[in-house]
Amino acid sequence: MFLRSEAWRRAETTGLSPTQTQILALLVQRGPARVGAVADEIAVTQPTASDAVAALVRKGYVARRADPEDARAARLHPTAAGRRLAAELAVWPDALLGAIDALDPPEQAVFVKGLAKMIRALQMRGAIPVQRICVSCRYFGPHAHADAAQPHHCAFLDAAFGDAALRLDCGDHLEADASAQRESWTRFNDAAA
Repeated sequence: MFLRSEAWRRAETTGLSPTQTQILALLVQRGPARVGAVADEIAVTQPTASDAVAALVRKGYVARRADPEDARAARLHPTAAGRRLAAELAVWPDALLGAIDALDPPEQAVFVKGLAKMIRALQMRGAIPVQRICVSCRYFGPHAHADAAQPHHCAFLDAAFGDAALRLDCGDHLEADASAQRESWTRFNDAAA
């Protein structure tokens, strides 16, 4: 409820709908994309994404450019103004950060691990698109270290980390194949691994 009300409050101050804000953030974080890919990523219909993109283009936050892989298609690119606005919008609301900071480190670890499991369950039900979380990444090694505070390993960074540092949307994520993901989730959920 807080996130939804915050999205609409920001919409009033920026002139962007929550869908437009989400699209702009996606393009800035993940790079240029076609409308269809954007629709898939934010779990809306292509007509909804097209309408939101058209508004972003009119407002000068997004530009359409020819797709180098298909001259008949266009990719969406954030403009300089779009990047500036996305940077302002990317800051988590102070109230939400304050609420997370109210948790002590062990509670934060439980919270993030639980959130990762919830995301996975929603993905498996087809309720949300696949997210770029650690546990589905080919670089993730669950319970690879004996240190209970930092049991996991990221091969991309070559570093150990704990549950509180799990990434829920990692820019370096490379999706593991289905069997590796199943094994990773099994090991991740098995605290004795």
